[in-house]
Amino acid sequence: MKLLLSFFQCLVFVMTAAVMADSDVGQLLKSGNDQFTTKLFQEVVKQHKEGSIVLSAFSVLSPLAQLALASVGPSHDEILTTIGMPNDNVTKEAIMSLNTRIGAVKGVVLKQANKVYVRTGYTLNDVFAAVSKSVFNSDLQNIDFSNREGSANEINQWVEDNTNKRIKNLISPDSITPSTISILVNAIYFKGKWKTPFEEFKTYNRDFHVTKDNTVRIPMMNNFNYFKYGESSELDAKLLEMPYEGDETSFVVILPNKYDGIDSLIEKLRDPAAFTKGLETMYYTDVRVALPKFKIETTTNLMAALGNIGVSKMFSSTEARLDNLVKEKSNLYVTGAIQKAFIEVNEEGAEAAAANAFESGIESVGPPPLDFTADHPFAFFLMQNNIILFNGIYRT
Repeated sequence: MKLLLSFFQCLVFVMTAAVMADSDVGQLLKSGNDQFTTKLFQEVVKQHKEGSIVLSAFSVLSPLAQLALASVGPSHDEILTTIGMPNDNVTKEAIMSLNTRIGAVKGVVLKQANKVYVRTGYTLNDVFAAVSKSVFNSDLQNIDFSNREGSANEINQWVEDNTNKRIKNLISPDSITPSTISILVNAIYFKGKWKTPFEEFKTYNRDFHVTKDNTVRIPMMNNFNYFKYGESSELDAKLLEMPYEGDETSFVVILPNKYDGIDSLIEKLRDPAAFTKGLETMYYTDVRVALPKFKIETTTNLMAALGNIGVSKMFSSTEARLDNLVKEKSNLYVTGAIQKAFIEVNEEGAEAAAANAFESGIESVGPPPLDFTADHPFAFFLMQNNIILFNGIYRT
C-alpha cells in the first residue's frame, strides 16, 4: 500500500549527542547541512531554471530523519547517508538538541512544528510513536482519509496556522488516495527585524540588470552602516552579511561581479567549501547597501529532487522498507513529497516559511565606505550563526 508523505519546510539544527562532544555534533550538523543544502539547491535550480527561488534544505532534514527511524535496511541507510548522520542514536540526540537550540534563538521568531496523520483504523508503531513525540515533538492524529476534501482542508489549515498563513493549499485532495496510510507534516516559520532597518523613504525605483542586455526598474532599499563585507576571487563575487535583532541570525548576499554571473556562481556553489571560504573573507566595514525589496514563493517537487541526490529507495514500491511506521503490515512506500517555501525581504526585515508535503549609522572618520549595489541577480542565505536555514536566488 502507498504512503503519502507531506513535508512542510522545516527547520533543523543538529547539535549535541550523548555519545559525542558538543563541538563534534555541531560540526557534524554543519557539514551534513552544508552538503545536503548544496545538493538540494542545485536540484531546485534545475526545476526553476529562469526564475527566483527559495528553499530550506535544512528543514527537510527533520522529516527525513523521522522517516529514517521508521525504516530498515538500505532505505534507512541511504537517508542517514544523505543527511550526514552516522546512526540512529546520534540522529535522535541531535534532533532533540536542535529543538532546544531553536527555542533559544534570540531576537527573532523562529519555530517549527511536526505532525503525523494516520488513516483511521491504523496504529503507529509504539516505538516510532514514542520517538516522534519525544524527539521530534510531533503531534499524532488519526484522520479519515476517505474524506479527501475534509482531510486536505484540515491538514492545510494546520500548515497555515504554523506558518503565519504564509503557506496555503499544500495538500491537494487529489493527492489523497484510498491507499494513503500516513502523511508526515513539518512546518517552519521565521520572522526577523533588521538590527539596522532600512528606512522606507530611502526606497525608490532604480535599474536592475536581469541580464546584461535586459534592464528593468524595481524598488531598491538603501542603507548605510557597519556590516560584514567580503570579496571572493574563488566565487568571483562580493559578499554582504546583515544581522537581525538578537545577533544570532543574519541575511547573507553573494553578488556576482558580472551582471550575467549568476549561472557561474550557481555552478561554483556546487562545492559547499566555496561558500564557507567566501564567508572567511568577510570583515566589518562601512558599507552603502542597495538591495531589492522582494517576495519569492517556490513549490518544489521533492520526490524528484531527493531521488536525484541519493534518497530513492523510499519512493520504490519494491525497495522501501518503512516497516517501523505502523503496526499493521502495509508494505508502505512514499508516493509523493513536495515543498512550498516563502520569503519576503523588506525595509523592516525578513519573513520566511516553508512546508514539506512528502510540503543610520553614524559615519566615522576613516576610509571611504564601500558600495554593495545588488542591481543584478544574486544568491542569498538566511543563517542562524553558521547554519543555513533558507537560501535561494533572486533574478527579479
